[in-house]
Amino acid sequence: MNDQRSAAGVAAAEQAVAVAVPEVAPALGDAAGPARRRGAALAPVALVVAGGLSVQFGSAVAVLLMPRAGALGVVTLRLAVAALVLLVVCRPKVRGHSRADWGTVLAFGLAMGGMNTLFYQAADRIPLGAAVTLEVLGPLALSVFASRRLINVVWAGLALGGVVLLSGGGLDRLDPVGAAYALGAGVMWATYIVFSARTGRRFPQADGLALAMVVAALLSLPLGVMESGSKLLVPSTVGLGAAVALLSSVLPYTLELMALRRLPAPTFAILMSLEPAIAATAGFLILDQALTTTDALAIALVIGASMGAVRSQTRRAKPRERA
Repeated sequence: MNDQRSAAGVAAAEQAVAVAVPEVAPALGDAAGPARRRGAALAPVALVVAGGLSVQFGSAVAVLLMPRAGALGVVTLRLAVAALVLLVVCRPKVRGHSRADWGTVLAFGLAMGGMNTLFYQAADRIPLGAAVTLEVLGPLALSVFASRRLINVVWAGLALGGVVLLSGGGLDRLDPVGAAYALGAGVMWATYIVFSARTGRRFPQADGLALAMVVAALLSLPLGVMESGSKLLVPSTVGLGAAVALLSSVLPYTLELMALRRLPAPTFAILMSLEPAIAATAGFLILDQALTTTDALAIALVIGASMGAVRSQTRRAKPRERA
């Protein structure tokens, strides 16, 4: 992966999805067949899944980096490199925005920085799968409180059962500080979802994301320097930090920002229930964390809930296309 690929991928995805969104479909008339309509509804879902794969495998790499740079140091490297890449690729305009626009970017940056800082503090104290299991409760709660449809409550409940099962019923045996950090990261994740959607509506392409990433990086910089100091300048550490930044920040946040322009927040939040399953897979492949039968059953429940959310989203899109 490189900067040019990231820029080209974002631009291509923006153009492709912009043509395929459900709101544009009526203008195409009846010429669009069922396959195209189905693709229009599933396009933002594919962006969310791709982002989840990227961020969780990036998190596994970050766990390997923590002994070198510390949890706060990893956060600083991740956010700083991501901010630099996004500034170069997006070249966001800083003029012509209202006070409300800047307030949204500031809130988005605060949520992003808080989410990253709290999550890596949790991952430094408890297993990656358990940290993500607790963190995902934030988006699940958002899906219940924000949804106006009973079916989303059902899918959220199924996903919640999956993430609890994935924890192995041992959350009471976890480091309480680490668990508290993970729950706090979940609150920040729910806040991130809300302000990511608002930022996507107020700023073109990924401009708002780039500006918010700068805010998050500036907030984390003093903490990372205090904890890790000159360790952050070791070339191999910087290289791994750059990989984490691309996998866990630049690519997934861009994909999620694009998806949230076209996907209801409750549905997006339920799709986030895939994260523990992806994290368990990444832990198995990169960190040698074996999956048990219970883990496999939990993953099946989580994926089933996510598939239900996808089907609900597809069915909602069809009536709009026929209108």
